[in-house]
Amino acid sequence: MDNPEHVSVTNIQRDNMAEQVSFKDLLGTGAHFGHVTRKWHPNYEPYILMERNGVHIINLDETLKHLDKAIEFVKKVVEKNGEILFVGTKKQAKDIVQQEADRCGMYYIVERWLGGTLTNFSTIKKSIKRLKALEKEGSSIYENLTKKEIQMLNRERLKLSDQHRGIKDMRRLPNAVVIVDVDRELTALQEAIRLEIPVIAIVDTNCDPRIVDYPIPANDDSIRTIQIIISAIVDAISEVKYASATSAEDISDTPQQAVESVATKSEDKSEVIVKEKTVEKEVKVIEETAIAEKAKKSAKPDEKSQKVDVVEKPKVEKIVEKKPVTKAKAKVAVKKPVVKATSKTKPVTKKSTSKTSVKKTTKESEKK
Repeated sequence: MDNPEHVSVTNIQRDNMAEQVSFKDLLGTGAHFGHVTRKWHPNYEPYILMERNGVHIINLDETLKHLDKAIEFVKKVVEKNGEILFVGTKKQAKDIVQQEADRCGMYYIVERWLGGTLTNFSTIKKSIKRLKALEKEGSSIYENLTKKEIQMLNRERLKLSDQHRGIKDMRRLPNAVVIVDVDRELTALQEAIRLEIPVIAIVDTNCDPRIVDYPIPANDDSIRTIQIIISAIVDAISEVKYASATSAEDISDTPQQAVESVATKSEDKSEVIVKEKTVEKEVKVIEETAIAEKAKKSAKPDEKSQKVDVVEKPKVEKIVEKKPVTKAKAKVAVKKPVVKATSKTKPVTKKSTSKTSVKKTTKESEKK
């Protein structure tokens, strides 16, 4: 089950996306006010309703019609995973363009348009690469440099980051360009036309609407008008992205279900196979145990005789070893007293011989 908070948030997002720009909204923002009549462009005549107090009034019905066409085109581009570049360098449009482009995850240019941003995109890529190298911490560029050189590199980094902050991650040319003021962003329009990139633009009475592929006739100096038109385009982009994300989730869920069903079937088959294998293993084990028991029974008397032999042999050896030890002890005991006796008899004989010799000498002296 999904979280109720997540469901409520998604429902709110869908309601906001479903909201469309109405006639009253455009009228309240002052989108119908054009420039002074002397500054008008003759090709803008189909979109002018009337003239009042020296100012042209724009027909808001045409604005809504062309806005719907632009939104449909944007949806088609985003459905094909296309990228859109928002351009608005004038003071009234800078913050709005940046916020809305960030909200839908698209690219934007709010600083000065660099000549060749589209037609010479290879050099822009090089400068973006240089910016990323300068922003990298511990880069080898800063090694063995003086303070002045490091300050110069920091200034270069800040300048490049301001110029390329909205297109730092843009790796290829955009599929469409959204311009706020055609008269101010004439170089961007010319580059897009040369590369045949479709252009969606808010066109005021002082501009030529025929140059633009999808013109939206409205007041391009009003902050509220820019906000409502750009936010409508961004809502369409986010709606398509949300729909593609949900469809991707559904697609990812269906394969999972199919995989789960296949997995359950395979699990059932695998369980049967595993059971058969376990039964075979058990039968083999039983047969092996039976054979082993028979072998043990047949081998039991031999083992007993071997055990008896092994036990009796060391006992006999121990007895045999003890006998010579006792004999040696007896012999030593016999020899020792014999040696002592011989040693005692010898001096006795010597003494007796000496005594007899003394007696003989005394007798001979007495006879004389």
